[in-house]
Amino acid sequence: MLILARKLNERIIIGDEIEVSVVEIKGDQVKLGISAPREVKVYRHEVYQAIQDENRAASASTNLPALEGYFEPEA
Repeated sequence: MLILARKLNERIIIGDEIEVSVVEIKGDQVKLGISAPREVKVYRHEVYQAIQDENRAASASTNLPALEGYFEPEA
């Protein structure tokens, strides 16, 4: 893990297209601004983890309807 110290209004660049800047520091809270292309998904860690957990639960589900009759056999 890379650890960087930044002050208010200072930035870091990730790759060629992602920029993270320190927008506000108030007590023990730091607000970050993130500029990234629209196709790059940016999540808070807890939201990302919840999405991953939900995806794992959905893929483990055996409660799927039978698909017989939905597809024609290939000739």
